Amino acid sequence: MVKVLEAVPNFSEGRDLSKVRALVDTIAATGVEVLDWSADPDHHRCVISYIGDPRLVVRASIAAAEFARDHIDLREHQGVHPCVGALDVMPLVPLHGVDMTDAVSAAHRVGKAIADLGVPVFYYGRASDPVGRGLAELRRGGFKGLAKGFPEDRRPQEPASAERAHETAGVTCVGARPVLLAWNIFLRGITRDQAREIASQVRERDGGFVGLRALGLHLPSQDQVQISMNLEDPTKTSPLAVFSAIEKAVHAQGGDVVETQVIGMIPDALVLPATQDRLHILDLKPARVLSRRVRMHMEGRLDTGMPTSNDAI
Repeated sequence: MVKVLEAVPNFSEGRDLSKVRALVDTIAATGVEVLDWSADPDHHRCVISYIGDPRLVVRASIAAAEFARDHIDLREHQGVHPCVGALDVMPLVPLHGVDMTDAVSAAHRVGKAIADLGVPVFYYGRASDPVGRGLAELRRGGFKGLAKGFPEDRRPQEPASAERAHETAGVTCVGARPVLLAWNIFLRGITRDQAREIASQVRERDGGFVGLRALGLHLPSQDQVQISMNLEDPTKTSPLAVFSAIEKAVHAQGGDVVETQVIGMIPDALVLPATQDRLHILDLKPARVLSRRVRMHMEGRLDTGMPTSNDAI
């Protein structure tokens, strides 16, 4: 059986594109297939999506962590997106021939290896104990707060003896999760504070949509206002329902929705033509649809004889 695991790491570098491309090359050199990457100077963040045999994905993830430790310095980092690490988040996602237990096992292997590089690790999502620890909790206080020492209620799992974050690379949050939707909705005619108010109305934490995380942001280089979101399960909570609620709130404030940007690969929940047109999605090309690329990847591995075994991860 062809086993396919995905990793979607987020790195705290979105301005030096030569460094981002070198990071992409480092990942690709391990034998995984890089599906997509994007970088944003205002978030000061890049996101890279890659898939492959779980053993190769683990190898690529460790190589990416080492690159981030050596080349990304958080001491002078400034961006609108919260972060605690050079390699800030490393989620592993089971796609085919593996289940969530396998993804958790891979996450723990990656986490232990990152700790061996000298960077403390928090586990989150399905990889945490108890299951379900969230990123907002782990990022509280940011890199500078953790550089002074770990609070008693927020100590890393790898290594348990760590006293503070790595001097330049901070900490890394390693998790296992299902496919999610990472997306940004660009707005005009409203302020950042109004966007923050709308974000608080729709996110789960404040009584909004189940599984929705949302922030209202201003992007200085573009002078644009944005609601940046993660939707944990787009098959259970409709992206269209979320979009409609945001659009209604924006209109009530006298503003307009400009467009929707998907970060990383596009889940099937956004592929329906009515959804695509309604959400004003940027760059919805077949090459960015996750299910399509996974099928192509599996066919390619069968044709070339790449790993398809039932061996343990």
